[in-house]
Amino acid sequence: MLGCGSSTPSETTTTPPSNNFQTVTLTRLSQDTFTNTTSQHATEVEPGLYAFGSTMVTAFQVGRISSGGGADIGFATSTDAGTTWNSGYLPGITTFQGGGSFSAASDAVVAFDAAHAVWMISSLGINATAQVLVNRSPDGINWGNPIAVSTNGDTDKNWIVCDNTPASPFYGHCYVEWDDPSNQDIIEMSTSKDGGLTWSSAQNTANSAQGIGGVPLVQPNGIVVVPILGISDNSEIITAFTSTDGGGSWSAPVTVSPVTDHQVAGNLRTSALPSAQLDATGTVYVIWQDCRFRTNCASNDLVLSTSTDGVTWTNPARVPIDAATSTVDHFIPGLGVNPTTSGASAHLTLTYYFYPVSNCGTTCSLGLGYVSSQDAGETWSAPTQLVGGMSLTWLPNTFSGLMVADYISTSFANGKAFGVFAVAYPPTGTVFNEAIYTTPSPLVAEENGRRVSSKRESPIPNAKSDHGPRRFYDEDHEYPIPPPQRDSKRDLRRSARK
Repeated sequence: MLGCGSSTPSETTTTPPSNNFQTVTLTRLSQDTFTNTTSQHATEVEPGLYAFGSTMVTAFQVGRISSGGGADIGFATSTDAGTTWNSGYLPGITTFQGGGSFSAASDAVVAFDAAHAVWMISSLGINATAQVLVNRSPDGINWGNPIAVSTNGDTDKNWIVCDNTPASPFYGHCYVEWDDPSNQDIIEMSTSKDGGLTWSSAQNTANSAQGIGGVPLVQPNGIVVVPILGISDNSEIITAFTSTDGGGSWSAPVTVSPVTDHQVAGNLRTSALPSAQLDATGTVYVIWQDCRFRTNCASNDLVLSTSTDGVTWTNPARVPIDAATSTVDHFIPGLGVNPTTSGASAHLTLTYYFYPVSNCGTTCSLGLGYVSSQDAGETWSAPTQLVGGMSLTWLPNTFSGLMVADYISTSFANGKAFGVFAVAYPPTGTVFNEAIYTTPSPLVAEENGRRVSSKRESPIPNAKSDHGPRRFYDEDHEYPIPPPQRDSKRDLRRSARK
């Protein structure tokens, strides 16, 4: 049964102003029209995006609440490969829209189930704890009320994917991943075989691993690969785990790479959460922020690792957006891979936020750009700036910093790349002016433009992060990680030697 989650035409085109803040034409997809007193209006943050054929659906938080989530989950849908868009709010989640019972909603991500011809938006409904939910739609425009996926504990950083390969033995299986920050970020997975109507009990990996921000991906043979930011003894590691039996069981994670990252300035909320996609033959591409190629970890690059099986991974390579000696800091990546391309000719497009000067203190200037690769990440185009000069004072606050997103998204519709992202303009008085945008035309690089490779580059020897160990299990900083236990016998031996 459908709720009141229908949509209305929504796109608004904004042309570049004379001050070079916005350097290309953008299309605003939605606007915060809520008036609840718990939110910071008018704000929209953290968009997920999925494309299937000529249809694209994005979902995001609307009316960001400082303690976590937003007043509701908004969505915007294009059925003509980005030419026109319709937007609305999901019904039945929060008390502010469609008779829901939750006080906030967060972490919106999108999937399409080709076997059952249904779109799904997974999100978190938040009260004292959070619950993983799924809203369903036959067309990406009219949405039903939410279906519960998780049943106990607390939840954070959910993600959803469906097996859309007809030849796969698990065609029509959909998978949701999340972590439980109330239980040391233990990773949990659930599977649906009926188009998201019912979901299996939560399962852990074979070794009950910890992690956050997993991105499940389904290879053409039905194997599910889940890159994730693993957590072990307060350290962060990009790991990956798999299922070869349609979600019946999940392997212990393997290490992709330790994380070595720079602390982004200006109290901006960022972390090394991975962005991941796969190509037509199932090669998995994973990107995260990392400073191993920068002297003294002075700023972050975005680095790329790939795998054909989710078990063996390439060494991280720097995406050469600029020279490794530049002052630019790069973070919050959104990777898209053209699902009709593969191998050495796989097409990649990467959107990201950046600071032109990493060491910017409290006067940071936030920008947004993209690069693309036509050869599976071997070489990359020159960067194109979409927005520059956003002041951090234009952003809503959270327990863990000022916010545009923990993640953004890029997808290919009919072979063309589109990104969705939060852009902020100067507030009007105490009312913010932050919304979700895209570009009216696909993200393309100059056909004969320069291509840059980082193939000959090596990480700085003994590179280390320039900040302490991870302090919280969750991104909203509600669940502290206990400091590592000291060895009392070793301390006694040290005391005896003094």
